Amino acid sequence: MGEAPAFISDDFSNGLLLKSKGCETIINMGCNRTFVIGAMGNGSDSSIGVRIFEKSTSEWVIPTVFGTRPTLSKGHSAIVLDEDRILVVKGNSTSDDCFWFLEVNTVFVREQRARLGCEVVAWSKGVVGEARIPVVISGPSGVGKGTLIAKLMEDFPTMFGFSVSHTTRAPRSNEQNGVHYHFTERAVMEKDIQDGKFLEFAAVHGNLYGTSVESVEVVTDQGKRCILDIDVQGARSVRDSSLEAIFIFICPPSFEELEKRLRARGTETEEQIQKRLRNAKAEIDQGTSPGLFDHTLINDDLETCYENLKKLLGLSDGSAKATNISAPEMVHVPVEHTVSKIDQKILINCNTSHQEKPASSMSVLDLSSIKGGAPGRTRGLNFYAAGPSTTGSNGFKVES
Repeated sequence: MGEAPAFISDDFSNGLLLKSKGCETIINMGCNRTFVIGAMGNGSDSSIGVRIFEKSTSEWVIPTVFGTRPTLSKGHSAIVLDEDRILVVKGNSTSDDCFWFLEVNTVFVREQRARLGCEVVAWSKGVVGEARIPVVISGPSGVGKGTLIAKLMEDFPTMFGFSVSHTTRAPRSNEQNGVHYHFTERAVMEKDIQDGKFLEFAAVHGNLYGTSVESVEVVTDQGKRCILDIDVQGARSVRDSSLEAIFIFICPPSFEELEKRLRARGTETEEQIQKRLRNAKAEIDQGTSPGLFDHTLINDDLETCYENLKKLLGLSDGSAKATNISAPEMVHVPVEHTVSKIDQKILINCNTSHQEKPASSMSVLDLSSIKGGAPGRTRGLNFYAAGPSTTGSNGFKVES
């Protein structure tokens, strides 16, 4: 049993900046639950904590938290977006670190809640600006997709980034951990899969392979287009996920040519070659079936296939000068600010009461094009300064 939270505020229902010991905010979600967001009070945690007050039982609940937690700041505000998410705006922060989504009832949270049998929340960092759509490239072992990807990386190093997969198999003599694969123990990878940290995973040739959500996010954070070199099973999992991507299947000119290439590598035993050939036949059947891949390329001649791949990616005629996505302008959000919501726009008023002649300082966070979410980032935020503003009965009204 616990006591009901005591906060200093004029309005507990709107999610504006509220003050209490430890600089916490309170958010009412429906009639039965109150979320308290801020310092946990023990002084040992540098990240923003979450507590839930269940009104029906007058009990506090400390939820299991997924995702990267935002660090504490001198002040923050919070506002309900919908029944699934709360937006937290960190004060004294720049726009690359001040917008965080606390997911309380999204699909991911519900899945983890059902699996664990306890209360769950998840953090997702908000990212301002557009992001390049990842490219999924699949094909049977020996088809040459690794060589094609290597050529893309060599010719366009600032445009593409390679998603490094995880695997439980042992590294080969020429492979480096974190470069060719993230080599890990099976028990560790299985735990991370259960925790939703993998975008896709599959058992291949007796080992686990997978692409973590973070490995894709890291590449996208760099402003690059992430390339996912995964098998057909993995491609199907990605297709079924929330990730928006272009799906390309690399196919050999014939099954006989594929066997010739596999034998020419000289890295597998006869038993391993036969196993790869059986898997390759199944992958070709799946990869060429309708609905899974957007494009199919026949790798009869490497250079011809590479030119066709560049055309699909808008890089034909050696166009290394592809349009770059410019980094959004950095904007500072002060400690003293208030937030309001109109449709899918969050209005952030940065006026300060201690100024003799406070200037109007209104910014708008447009959430109409957001994508993603926990366990990854939430992208597509549009943040910009607005003109003079007036206060309306239902919140701040922005006048262009």
